[in-house]
Amino acid sequence: MTSEDAPTPEPDDELDDDLDVGESSGPGADSIICTVRVPSDASSVARVRHEIVTDLSARDLPEDLVGEAEIVASELLTNAVRHARPLSDGTIRVRWKIRGDVVEIEVTDGGGATVPKPAPRTVWLSSGRGLRIVRSMAHEWGVTEDRTGNVVWATLGGPSRRRAT
Repeated sequence: MTSEDAPTPEPDDELDDDLDVGESSGPGADSIICTVRVPSDASSVARVRHEIVTDLSARDLPEDLVGEAEIVASELLTNAVRHARPLSDGTIRVRWKIRGDVVEIEVTDGGGATVPKPAPRTVWLSSGRGLRIVRSMAHEWGVTEDRTGNVVWATLGGPSRRRAT
């Protein structure tokens, strides 16, 4: 096969496969927690999105749930990269927790000047719709402040084990 015959790679096919995703058992028999730390950089968004879609698809979760998780992870991580400081090691932590057909996406950053909240509805803003998109897709979502910064989370497919804030 010549290079002219080779298929054109899809954008995600060119991503590095070197994300070090840790997997552990969560509370409950069917609960799984996957964790990855990525540089606080815009290029991390596509890498994490690809990893989450690949992982959730391999677990035979419903296609619409996988698609929603892809969008929510993208929005939360993009917000962290754009508006927050990284954690002390220069990274942002992304977790996805799976319990049956419920997926919780969690992004932890070093905090920012303000607490994340949806922007007001307006046609004039060129950005700021990310958390409104998350809110519209999520069963629950919230922000938790801790000693390291902010944890922004959203639950898809059903209720989480925490209360929305």
